[in-house]
Amino acid sequence: MRQLIAGNWKMNCLGADAVALARAVAAGAAGIQADLLVCPTALHVAAVVQALKGSAVAVGGQDCHMAPKGAHTGDIAAPMLADLGAGWVILGHSERRQNHGETDEMVREKVLAAVAAGLTPIVCVGETEEQRVGGQETEVVGWQISGSLPKPFSGVIAYEPLWAIGTGRTATEQDVAAMHGFIREELVRQFGEEGRGIRILYGGSVRPANAPGLLAVPEVAGALVGGASLDAADFLAIARAARSV
Repeated sequence: MRQLIAGNWKMNCLGADAVALARAVAAGAAGIQADLLVCPTALHVAAVVQALKGSAVAVGGQDCHMAPKGAHTGDIAAPMLADLGAGWVILGHSERRQNHGETDEMVREKVLAAVAAGLTPIVCVGETEEQRVGGQETEVVGWQISGSLPKPFSGVIAYEPLWAIGTGRTATEQDVAAMHGFIREELVRQFGEEGRGIRILYGGSVRPANAPGLLAVPEVAGALVGGASLDAADFLAIARAARSV
């Protein structure tokens, strides 16, 4: 299985910037031994899909509603993302859970909606610094997996310790190995043999300098990259550190 390097552009880029960034990623993607994915804001999905036409770089959204349509002002439905050409969607990111009050149950319903629309969900889990200091990190992540993933589950997990997102701080390779090992055990416990084939990404201040070490950790099947994905050279440097798992 090739590692997946996914870029979460968050609320960044105007239209021309998004197209230029997408084209720069595609231009440097030759020879990279990883699956590449970029997730622009929903406003720019169609333009980025067009810019990446014919390339090996996939496009995803950053969120979707649990309903396929309806009176949900400001939201975007999974079928709409698919209609624009997206094939993936990030769900349950900590910024959505914290800033928009998303619960595990809501994330699970969004996963079902995404799969029904033909999208591959990347479901984010992770603990706060307070929870880690209190020794609750595995309990928290275990409950998030149980509550956020429907059975069966056809998607990807992204472990993102909240204290490492956008802070410049990164979990140590030992921390990542321990948590990814726990997540794998939990997936197998909850989903049986199906749980062995689910990709587990690491996210949290991934940069070109630390990518080789993080991507070499057992059970790390790729990275969900935030800030560094806004620079094509940095994003591609991270992708070049990828390996098959």
